[in-house]
Amino acid sequence: MTRLWTAIALAVAAAALSGCGGRASAAKPTAAPHCSSAARAGWQRLANRIQAPVYCPAWLPDPLTGVIGSRDNNIDAVSKDRSYLESWVWQETGAGAAGGELHVNLRAYPGVTAVPRCRNADTNQSIPCFADARGTKRFGSIVATLYTVNQDADQWHAAYGWRYRGSFYTLSEHVAPPLTYAKVVRYLDRELRSLELINPS
Repeated sequence: MTRLWTAIALAVAAAALSGCGGRASAAKPTAAPHCSSAARAGWQRLANRIQAPVYCPAWLPDPLTGVIGSRDNNIDAVSKDRSYLESWVWQETGAGAAGGELHVNLRAYPGVTAVPRCRNADTNQSIPCFADARGTKRFGSIVATLYTVNQDADQWHAAYGWRYRGSFYTLSEHVAPPLTYAKVVRYLDRELRSLELINPS
């Protein structure tokens, strides 16, 4: 009986190995994300304008596009210090409609690695624009910190912040119906994985 079970075990092991070419299979490398050509063109122009790398989102929740200059791109702003804010928003309201909002922001602060400061609307005090850190996650080469108390255009958003080549970058999304906080974080995770780095040309 022992020989029978040994033979069965060996046969099962051989079958498993033959399906893997006789060795343990390595995980397939994940393909690098690629933005649409429509999105890439605008982000390349932005990188050239600020002379710093930018991150183009290859995926945003439908119907957001990630295309600079598109109908849903409600903010396209570059400051004198080369920091920028790119924002996309979708809203649905009206009788009989469930309603809801999708709102995603991408920012960068070239040459600055510290969390930027904002003015508190109530006290006029200088406070961190991104605060209440809730740990870090790695997304490829990006190690991002999750912030849950944020200011200005990122208020009521969950936000990831990370550093690259001496600059601070953020990606945030509004926590609002139809999305829960947990779903926003899942969306942010997918959005971060989709980012394509574009260098100035």
